Amino acid sequence: MSAPRAPLKSLDDAWGELLAHAQPLAEVEDVNTFDADGRVLAQSITSALQVPPQDNSAMDGYAVRCAEIRPGVVLPVSQRIPAGSSGSPLQPGSVARIFTGAPLPAGADAVVMQEDAEAVAEGAQVRIHSQPQPGQWIRRAGEDVTRGAILLSKGERLTPASLGLAASIGLKTLPVARRPKVALFSTGDELVMPGDIAPEHMPPGAIYNSNRFFLRALLLRLGCEVSDFGIVPDQREATLNALRQAALQHDLILTSGGVSVGEEDHIKPAVQQLGELDLWQIAMKPGKPFAYGKVYRTVRPDGVAGGFKGPVVTDFAHFAGLPGNPVSSFLTFLLLVRPFLLKLQGASQLMPLRQAMTAHFDWSRADKRREFLRVHRNAAGGLDLFANQSSGVLTSAVWGDGVVDNPAGQTIAQGDTVQFISFAELMG
Repeated sequence: MSAPRAPLKSLDDAWGELLAHAQPLAEVEDVNTFDADGRVLAQSITSALQVPPQDNSAMDGYAVRCAEIRPGVVLPVSQRIPAGSSGSPLQPGSVARIFTGAPLPAGADAVVMQEDAEAVAEGAQVRIHSQPQPGQWIRRAGEDVTRGAILLSKGERLTPASLGLAASIGLKTLPVARRPKVALFSTGDELVMPGDIAPEHMPPGAIYNSNRFFLRALLLRLGCEVSDFGIVPDQREATLNALRQAALQHDLILTSGGVSVGEEDHIKPAVQQLGELDLWQIAMKPGKPFAYGKVYRTVRPDGVAGGFKGPVVTDFAHFAGLPGNPVSSFLTFLLLVRPFLLKLQGASQLMPLRQAMTAHFDWSRADKRREFLRVHRNAAGGLDLFANQSSGVLTSAVWGDGVVDNPAGQTIAQGDTVQFISFAELMG
């Protein structure tokens, strides 16, 4: 009589257990600010200066003293101040021709933009058509960045705007966490690489290896260094060799397929032989089967650990096994492997943000598992549902621009508020 199956693990419990294994990588790299997009900041950045450094003009126009201006007044232009230069104090009863970004001359308290003025006497004088207010069209010193302020915080994933902000305080390089090194491979004699066999010549039971393509792309988007081990022959010794080689130089070994209960596969016994493996059945749909383990790199045979003599593991590579169905593999990567890799990099924001949106569909088939329904935002500001939610229909992830995180046992009616997670959020 077979033992009863363990209850399904909640996704929240799986997150907790998985992330407990992810200790941030210790290595820090100084990279050129040009090349730091998407990297995780390893140290907080404090500004040594203020931005802008001086009060400056927000417009092309004329620097003036407001008390001297009335609509229609004509005043001489005493100086010209382009960006990058420094003017002299503003002479009483005059204005200064000034350009965007140029420092405001001492004595001026506003800028009249050139559209509200008219040059006369071939530019030697100007007629002002409007009444300026003190501070008008002036960018104050330090209004963007104040000296001593924390500009970027440890654990932030750097964005193009972050790089511009860092450059604005003169940072040529930024300290970031080392990129995780990930080994990616597939097993299964049924797998064929596109281009190796034409579609019309595919033998019965053969399938193209689609998972390898989107997994590699997702890993690269997360800032990982990826080693593609290709398709490993469905043989025990070949699988053991691939795992040994992958463990030597990588932080994570990622595979898809071969982790379902009762499935005939060499991955499970091979990982167990070389390390340890937990097979999880997670209460999520799609994507129930998931495996986490460790492949040992270094084992000290005669050590003492916890008071017990025996082998002591001193170094290892993490192992994650995804389900084989493409949508299951896609979503379990985004929901489980993504936060794991972000934590390895020391990121402070691990989980995707959810947005309350209105369902423009009915979902009457409540499931006992937490569901992630592929949806698309429509022009009316609501969500449409892809008709076929099967775990093998990868077109749902192309048509859709996100998922609805639907609790177990929950039906959805048109007009209900649901929790939406965008693919842009999950893949960013």
